[in-house]
Amino acid sequence: MLAGCSSKGELDATGGVSAVRSACPVVGVPAETGDITLFDPVTSRDASALDVTALMTNVRSTCNDSGEQIATTVTFDVRARRVRADAARDVVLPYFITVVRGGSAVVAKRIGRVTVHFDAGETRAEAKGAATSYVARAAATLPADVREQLTRRRKAGDTDAAVDPLTQPAVRQAVLRASFEALVGFQLTSDQLQYNVTR
Repeated sequence: MLAGCSSKGELDATGGVSAVRSACPVVGVPAETGDITLFDPVTSRDASALDVTALMTNVRSTCNDSGEQIATTVTFDVRARRVRADAARDVVLPYFITVVRGGSAVVAKRIGRVTVHFDAGETRAEAKGAATSYVARAAATLPADVREQLTRRRKAGDTDAAVDPLTQPAVRQAVLRASFEALVGFQLTSDQLQYNVTR
């Protein structure tokens, strides 16, 4: 959490290790939301009712933190497979992007849709999706006093030389409040989520 000119994980001149904290959110896919299964009829869970399965993959992000709003664009691929390869078909799959603060507080969420097109006679298809999240720079910036505690150089013999400042509750909470995640996944119904969890 030390901020400075050194690169992440680089040894500095004093023998310590410096790490640069980014204001950009961490990007990921929440557990059990990276794939979706459709049944026909929708209430059945029999293997014979399996209709379409899809997987979210190649999740990537670009972050623009030059302004007062930090914009993170997340792109991903959807790889889908259907059971019946008859006529051409479009399948619309809902997905979400959500901004989570401090590891648990959802502060924003938007729903999008990606359309997967199956050509006639084909059982596999791919599509691309994208979503953008925004975080206020002020919210993702550590207060000056906290930054000072994290970056202050400590010398051998100092009373707190061997004490990690992140063990202090106030510092830890401040870092947590300034930490954000941008999470993407399929927008599942409760039944679909239960299926993913228990299969």
